[in-house]
Amino acid sequence: MATLLLLGTRKATLILKREGAGFLPVRTAHLGAGVPYACQDPRSGTLWACLDHGHWGAKLQRSKNGGETWEEVAPPKYPEGEKRGDGEPAALRYLWFLAPGLPSQPQRLYAGTDPGGLFVSDDGGETWALNRGLWDHPSRPKQWFGGGRDQPGIHSVILDSRNPNRILVGISCAGVFESTDGGTSWAPRNRGCRADFLPDPAAEVGQDPHYVAACAAQPDVLWQQNHCGIYRSADGAQNWTKISQPDAPADFGFAIAADAQDPNTAWVVPAIKDETRVAVAGALCVSRTTDGGKTWQALRKGLPQAHAYDVTFRHALDVRGDLVAFGTTTGNVYFSADRGDSWACLGNNFPPVYSVRFAEG
Repeated sequence: MATLLLLGTRKATLILKREGAGFLPVRTAHLGAGVPYACQDPRSGTLWACLDHGHWGAKLQRSKNGGETWEEVAPPKYPEGEKRGDGEPAALRYLWFLAPGLPSQPQRLYAGTDPGGLFVSDDGGETWALNRGLWDHPSRPKQWFGGGRDQPGIHSVILDSRNPNRILVGISCAGVFESTDGGTSWAPRNRGCRADFLPDPAAEVGQDPHYVAACAAQPDVLWQQNHCGIYRSADGAQNWTKISQPDAPADFGFAIAADAQDPNTAWVVPAIKDETRVAVAGALCVSRTTDGGKTWQALRKGLPQAHAYDVTFRHALDVRGDLVAFGTTTGNVYFSADRGDSWACLGNNFPPVYSVRFAEG
């Protein structure tokens, strides 16, 4: 059972520790800095924090003692002469996601960045290399574009525990891409998705997944919260089926969390889309499916049901066994010990929350 909750927020990395029926704040790091993503490497216990210093740019730090102290690590760097899709020089603008490798790859790390590069480290983050296969994909210069940010960004990295050569990434805006040869070559995997804002909504490249997750026990079952709905694949991303139910509500949102063992169970935090982006009908809820998206249940017990303006970002929802937690842009953090059936508020005065991840410590 998870004993820590890591929050990446607009103003700090916050570490909460399990106390009784909930979690209480015990440590603060990087005060004043934006933290797009904070996580734990389960292989070593190392904590990682991706930092956004605004004027000073993207930084990377790690802690090997549970967050008591942190050390700076050189972040990924784009090679000299690389160009963005608009022809401007490519430089690291944002560290959006960090994914530890498989247990068989003890020093492997992946970093998803803006402007659209996937970086790989095989020495525990000491050095980084741009994955050339994805960066040099012929679709990137003309068909990738900014969604949540001005430039394309990689926010999801999924590894197949059965096959270390299989990697999937989610790119906003480009779609889901898959490699089956360890990252040497990549192919788009967006059949069945629609991007209603494109001249060709069914375009192979240009889709806008907000976040992509997989069932750890059955990695061929994948879920994505897409700008244009919720999608599920049961064949390893070869085909996607839309499973939205707007009246549930379960349609637009940013985050999706998949159960690690049950391929039919997932959670989302719905919102009103596009210009509005607040909780549906001013009532905060989490929607859960237990039948592969055929039906969705709106879970509201313990959540505010009036005057709620919360939105949950793509990395700000996590599940670990029966534990579920999410944070919002209005600084509220909620926790459930019963898979979302009931909720308790862990605090209302946090900075806007960018990421929520369970950890051990």
